[in-house]
Amino acid sequence: MDFFLLNLALLDLGCISTTLPKAMANALGDTRDISYAGCAAQVFFFFFLFSAEYSILTIMSYDRYVAICKPLHYGTLLGSRACASIAAAAWGTGLLYSLLHTANTFSLPLCQGNAINQFLCEIPQILKLSCSGAYLREFGLIIFSAFIFFGCFVFIVVSYVQIFRAVLRMPSEQGRHKAFSTCVPHLAVLSLFVSTSTLAYLKPHFISSPSLDLEMALLYTVVLPVMNPVIYSMRNQEIKQALRTLFGDILLRHQ
Repeated sequence: MDFFLLNLALLDLGCISTTLPKAMANALGDTRDISYAGCAAQVFFFFFLFSAEYSILTIMSYDRYVAICKPLHYGTLLGSRACASIAAAAWGTGLLYSLLHTANTFSLPLCQGNAINQFLCEIPQILKLSCSGAYLREFGLIIFSAFIFFGCFVFIVVSYVQIFRAVLRMPSEQGRHKAFSTCVPHLAVLSLFVSTSTLAYLKPHFISSPSLDLEMALLYTVVLPVMNPVIYSMRNQEIKQALRTLFGDILLRHQ
């Protein structure tokens, strides 16, 4: 589990590093310019890290399934070599996915200018600038990716159904509580990831607006990667106590 958390932390750090420094530089320099190559690089790295993170989250659901439902086989099924191979496959899948999308998107001719109504380069905004018939290739690739996304989601749901069945059969209440407590952070991170991704990329066109698109982009590129370590840190009793003390002091000052 800790090995996959390390991968998740690296991916979150990469996502923030891909988008936030350029946005801050533009804000401080009172400019919104980005080169064509810089835009392509931003799209590539963000989609690489974003898709690899979803793969890691999917793997982590399997990790929880093995740890709770097959604890005696954990060392065999998820030993150090197996974990390294699975994580490498997740990163490799993200790399391939990003290469396909980036190459396909930036091969499209642009007919609607070169101004993106966003603080980062992202594929939906670039498709709005492409010629009306040219974006169908990328649209087909997005539909294919949506099926893969849904397939991973089904795998996660099935894993957690098995986990909950195993936990509810545990005779000890303390054992059930401990098992659930190991799953709650992953479920929270996964729920935020899936909900924000779905709203950002699969929301109906009629509810889309520049302000909503900006808010959603800020949510899944900055807020979500920052929240993930905080959510997982809540399992640490020392951090919990430190937060209680901090918020307690804040409340006392405002009384």
